[in-house]
Amino acid sequence: MVDAGGIPTNVHDLGRGAPVLLLHGSGPGVSAYANWRLVMPGLAERARVVAPDLVGFGLTPRPAGFEFNLENWRRHVLSLLDALGVERCDVVGNSFGGALALSLAIHAPQRVRRLVLMGSVGVPFEITEGLDDVWGYEPSLAAMRSLLDLFAYDRGLVNDQLAELRYRASLRPGVQEAYRAMFPAPRQRWVDALCSAESAIRALPNETLIVHGRDDRVIPLDNALLLHRWIERSQLHVFGRCGHWTQIEHAARFTRLVGDFINENEKP
Repeated sequence: MVDAGGIPTNVHDLGRGAPVLLLHGSGPGVSAYANWRLVMPGLAERARVVAPDLVGFGLTPRPAGFEFNLENWRRHVLSLLDALGVERCDVVGNSFGGALALSLAIHAPQRVRRLVLMGSVGVPFEITEGLDDVWGYEPSLAAMRSLLDLFAYDRGLVNDQLAELRYRASLRPGVQEAYRAMFPAPRQRWVDALCSAESAIRALPNETLIVHGRDDRVIPLDNALLLHRWIERSQLHVFGRCGHWTQIEHAARFTRLVGDFINENEKP
C-alpha cells in the first residue's frame, strides 16, 4: 500500500529498469492483479512494472467526496508516480485504462514516454450492448459468469472458479456502491466523458502501440482503427480469435509485443 496524495493505494511494483505503468479496465471485480497477472512477470524481466488498483477498484478505497472522473483519476495516478519516484514512464492502458492513459499523455506530457492502448476507449463511439452490460452489473454469480463469457472469445478460459473469484471481489465492502456511482444509466454519457479531444489526440508525439481483439464485443475494433488514424506515430496490432481480453487470451504474445515495443530504440 502506498500513500498517493492521501489515498492508500494498492500497487504491484516489481522488476527493474525503465518504468512501465499498467492501467486496468473497469469491469466489476477488476483489480490490477486480475487484469495483469499473466503479463506482469514477463514484463518485469525487462522493466520496472507498476500496476495500481485505481480509486474505486480492487483494494484502493474511494475517499469521501471523491468524484469519479478522468481529472481525479489522473490526479491520483500522478500522485502515485510521485510517491514512487517515477518521473517518466511508458503507459499501458486497457479499455477504461486506455482513456486514462490518453488523458495522462495529453495533460502531463512530461510524465509519459510511450503509449500502449489495448481495447481502448477515449474516442467517440456508440456504446455497445456489451459495455452497457458491464457497467450495469448487479452482483450475482450468474451475472458475473455471463460477463466473463462476454469478455473472452475462448469460453474455455472462463470457469466457475474464476467467476466465483471475481464475484466475491465485487462483493467487498464499498466496492459495488462505488461501482454503481461510476457509470449510472444512461451510460452513453460516460463513454463521452472518457473521450479526449480529437485535436489533442492528433497532436500526441508519443510512439504508440494500439492493440485490439478482432472479436471484441465490449469495445469496437473501430476504436483502434480511429486511434491509428489520429495518432501519427502509431502502429496497430489486431489479434484474431480474441475478444476484450488480449492480455489474457494471448498473454505470451502480448507480453512479447509490448516488451519489444517499450524496449526498442528511440526513433528520430
